[in-house]
Amino acid sequence: MFRPCIDLHEGKVKQIIGASLGAAPGSLRTNFVSERSAAWYAQLYRRDGLKGGHVILLGPGNDEQARSALGAYPGGLQVGGGVNLENARAWLDAGASHVIVTSWIFREGRVDWNRLEGLSAAVGKQRLVLDLSCRRRANQYVVMTDRWQNFTELILGAATMTKLADWCAEFLVHAVDVEGLCRGVDKELVRDLAGWSPLPVTYAGGASSLEDLEEVTDLGQGRIDLTIGSALDIFGGHGVRYEDVVAFNRRAA
Repeated sequence: MFRPCIDLHEGKVKQIIGASLGAAPGSLRTNFVSERSAAWYAQLYRRDGLKGGHVILLGPGNDEQARSALGAYPGGLQVGGGVNLENARAWLDAGASHVIVTSWIFREGRVDWNRLEGLSAAVGKQRLVLDLSCRRRANQYVVMTDRWQNFTELILGAATMTKLADWCAEFLVHAVDVEGLCRGVDKELVRDLAGWSPLPVTYAGGASSLEDLEEVTDLGQGRIDLTIGSALDIFGGHGVRYEDVVAFNRRAA
């Protein structure tokens, strides 16, 4: 299935090349800046029955837009970016179906199991999504933190995902090496995720056509959903029409 997204940066809906986020000043590479609000996109997704999408806050200055999106589609969107034990419940109260967490559960590159256990208990594992966005290094996929700038010691695989599944409802995985480039998905990663994960997974990164959605559905054995960002026409892209992914989901349903 297709899952929609709303990426927020400096209070605006944007599409950004992932690997450039948080790097040296002036190195940020942006594919698209929308003139429309986050709530407009949320209302669009609600109208078309698209569920399980995510609102991601890329840095400060995005709370107002995020809350407006959640208010426009209560229970229809997940939220991530800066989520921790102190604010997670407030995001759920604002209308998020789930909270997405990454960097906060790591300390010095390692999973802080006490933090993960505490957050899962506070919000309920059924409302927690773990973001395991990764980069390839030495033929392994390594989880990244801090706006995808820092490698952790966590390597993706069946044992890792099975253990983490005790604390959450889903996984979100951005393939950082191809994120925002519109040059095709990481097929090997999609295939691996389908074999490794006991939980639903949303993959994001590199999608450039409707054929990518079909291929992810096939390679993922119907267990991997796909987010399409920069290639989508509602984000200024030319590879995928929004109406076509809506139609795809309706056929699949």
